[in-house]
Amino acid sequence: MDTQKPNVLVILTDQHRWDCLGAAGNPDLRTPHLDALASDAVRFANAFCPLPVCTPSRYSILSGLYVHQHGGWTNRCTLNPALPSFPRQLQRAGYRTRAVGKMHFTPTYLDAGFDALELAEQDGDGRLDDDYHRALRENGLADAVDVMDQRREYRERAPKQYWETFGALRSDLPEAWHSTTWIGDRAVNAIESWAPGGGGEAGTRTEQGTAQPQALVASFIKPHHPFDPPAPWDSLYDPQALTLLPGWSEALSERDGGFNRGYFPNDELTEPILRRAMAYYYATISQVDHQVGRMVETLKRKGLYDNTLIVFTSDHGEYLGFHHMLLKSGHMYDPLVRVPLLVKWPSGATARRGATSDALVSHPDLAPTILQTAGLESSPAMAGADLADPDGTVARREFIFAESRQGAHYMARSRSHKLLLSRDPHQSLFFNLDDDPYEQTDLLHDPSVAGLVRTHRDALAEWLLFQTPTSVFLDAQAPLVQQPNVQPPDAVHRREMLAWYDQAVATYLGAAGTE
Repeated sequence: MDTQKPNVLVILTDQHRWDCLGAAGNPDLRTPHLDALASDAVRFANAFCPLPVCTPSRYSILSGLYVHQHGGWTNRCTLNPALPSFPRQLQRAGYRTRAVGKMHFTPTYLDAGFDALELAEQDGDGRLDDDYHRALRENGLADAVDVMDQRREYRERAPKQYWETFGALRSDLPEAWHSTTWIGDRAVNAIESWAPGGGGEAGTRTEQGTAQPQALVASFIKPHHPFDPPAPWDSLYDPQALTLLPGWSEALSERDGGFNRGYFPNDELTEPILRRAMAYYYATISQVDHQVGRMVETLKRKGLYDNTLIVFTSDHGEYLGFHHMLLKSGHMYDPLVRVPLLVKWPSGATARRGATSDALVSHPDLAPTILQTAGLESSPAMAGADLADPDGTVARREFIFAESRQGAHYMARSRSHKLLLSRDPHQSLFFNLDDDPYEQTDLLHDPSVAGLVRTHRDALAEWLLFQTPTSVFLDAQAPLVQQPNVQPPDAVHRREMLAWYDQAVATYLGAAGTE
């Protein structure tokens, strides 16, 4: 007897530091709806992105592959359509697949397995193509603060206040038109269309008579910079009342300043600037939390919550004062590569609700987890593992890995130590995380840890060379040279050639038999 497949809701934020949730122990951030979700979910306290840049990590979430496998190294890249993706596998299994918000694709409306895309983009040409910015224009509005931060031709003309606050400004849009509200509205509308008590759009049934299962990716632009909450969210936090996060230092080190000076000059960052940035950053997270609450309330009201897999995570982290830095693009310290991750399984799953897992997990684990929760086999090409298996690959994992800048930098991290291995040997680092959780003291050349350094190097080599191979690319319909001697891409001439071979071989064998 066929049973109703679970619905899937994946909620993504952008540039969200792992400890910026109430459920993660943050003393100041107000995230009541995400905290409530965490009480029904498993919170993975050691979740990492595979590359701390938006598009590469998003492609890893979709494909279950590490970045060197799917090849999407930058924010201007295309996910190979021949690679597996969880939306496409769900789509082929009868799911209605939809995404709203920021996907960061090139081209903007790339077919990655979604039946429908309703987009609100930020970086690059996506914001010139998407639904959200067309709607703003049609209604006589523009997100000037955001575009000024994101496009060089406008950033060069930014006012003094922008630079003095490191881009932490109140949005020039009313709350109703802020991207977070716009994305939340469309996510809620999508869930409202699902049939009550089961899934599927109202009136849509499978051949077995059950409602068509649904999969929705709701992807927010925020808390990615600029930190620009709209009123009244901008007044939610008092900068002076906030607790500076672990890892803040009074000055930028030569090591970090030499690696990357920052989108804003980190050496000019002060505690008052940081406090203002934190207050506005926190406000954008609380605003997202409000929209998460609306989605969960809609699921519960329609009787869908218990049979919905909910995944909440972010594409990468944020320094937010760590080592006297703001934003990203420096060394792969934990605040940058570590991300929040909540997984709420459907009722009846064996995962413990309200539990915290210290397993080492990464974005490539999400696609296999989603597919196997939906009762589907994940592609053998996927590198990740099912997070629901308490005694499986994830539980036995001793290292987690990340990479950056097209193979110039790698991370091999165990529970107690971290190796940052760089093409430039002067940028390689090694930390004892037990004694030095804020990654201040480089031990790479300390003879007492030479064996540990070698162990992490060997694990990185094993992962890169043998555990995560690149996929074979096959496109039988690829463009052909246009010349008279080139056969058309159909099977007619091949059948004719095989018939000719059949006759030739039969003739040869007949003649051979008479000798």
